[in-house]
Parts: sequence; C-alpha cells; structure tokens
Amino acid sequence: MSTIIETHDISRVYRMGSETIHALKSVSISINKGEYVAFMGPSGSGKSTLMNIVGCLDTPSGGNYILNGNDVSNMTDNELAEVRNKEIGFVFQTFNLLPRQSSLENVALPLIYAGYSKSQREEKAQRALESVGLGHRSGHKPNELSGGQRQRVAIARALINDPSIILADEPTGNLDTKTSYEIMELFENLHAKGNTIIMVTHEEDIAKYAHRIVRLRDGLVESDIINDDVTTFAKIQAEQH
Repeated sequence: MSTIIETHDISRVYRMGSETIHALKSVSISINKGEYVAFMGPSGSGKSTLMNIVGCLDTPSGGNYILNGNDVSNMTDNELAEVRNKEIGFVFQTFNLLPRQSSLENVALPLIYAGYSKSQREEKAQRALESVGLGHRSGHKPNELSGGQRQRVAIARALINDPSIILADEPTGNLDTKTSYEIMELFENLHAKGNTIIMVTHEEDIAKYAHRIVRLRDGLVESDIINDDVTTFAKIQAEQH
C-alpha cells in the first residue's frame, strides 16, 4: 500500500502572551492510501491541532509533514491553499454551508476555484449529491434540510474535487444518535469505494467505525491500534437503530 500521510517528529508550539503552549510535542504517524483512521483524545490532547496540520490549515513548528510525496511543512499560505483545494475534502461539525445557496450551489463551490464551467460544475455537483442519497434535494437551501441532510450536502462538497483524503472533524457532533449512525454508514460506504478517511472525534461509539484508532494525550501519541471489531460493531449499530 502506498503511504499518503507521513509526519516525522512534528511539534506545534503556540505563544499566548508570556505563556508557551506545546499543543503537539513529537508526533510521528504514517497513514496509507485507503485507510480509515480516527484521531481520539480528551480536550487539549492535540487531536485538533494534528488534524489542522494534516489538513494543511496549519504548519508544524518543528518536524516534517509529507503529503502524497510532497513536503508541505514549510509551504506558504498560498501553496497550502492550493494543496487543500486539490488534495483534501473537509467535513465539519457545523456543516459550513452558505445559507442562501442551494444544495447544488454549495456542493459546486470548490469547483469555481478549480476553473470548471457552470454546466460542468452543476453536472459534477448533481452526481456528488446522488452519491450521498440527496439527488432529489439539489434545489433546497440548508434551512429546508434536516441536520443529517445538511451533513450529507457537506460530504458531497468534500467529495467534489476527488480528494486524496476526506478529513472529518467531529462529523456527528451536531446530530442525534440515529442520524449519527446513518452518517457513519455513509462514511463506511465511501471508505469501501477506496476513499482515505481521517476523522476526529471524542465519542467512543463513533470512533469504533474507523478501522484504526490513534489516541493522543498531552501532545503525544498514546496508542495506535487496528480496530478488529469494526465490521461487527457497525452491523450491530445498524440493526439496533
């Protein structure tokens, strides 16, 4: 399997006035193409900082980060923005949809920056909505959709550029239990199609859907284990809800 993400002893230090915060101390992880990984840990463990660096939203203070064979550790903001647009699809807890735009327009948004024509954007966006079971809601605005449907729109938008990685930050944080499991089933289907998924969560039952769980504590990797029970767990959850 080819390695898609490699971090070598990355650290991240924030200075707030006279205080120095070591959010990450020395983190080395390797993630292969097609893996489904959860970053877990209590508040302040460094999991969100690690996700921001992996997602090219932030750069490490020390160490190296190799994404798809390219060292992105010292890239400029413009270079990072280009990498994000090409390589990474983001799914956020708060959906981050534009309220006045339809589902189709929200999903098509990243394609404007990629230089597609209007008809190409609409065709691709419609296909992406169909892939998450929302082809029939393309004309609806976010306030006309349920929380689960909004998250599906956000996932379709994350998929639109055929990214190398889908990064999901607490993707079920604003959803009820039943909808959470439906969204996790959707991620499971996306993973089965070959997508690399990295998810940040503090919920044990959500993390169990991932095939590998990396736990962080105090800016360090506490454990990194393969989740052998993943298929059984997902089946039990689906049957219960």
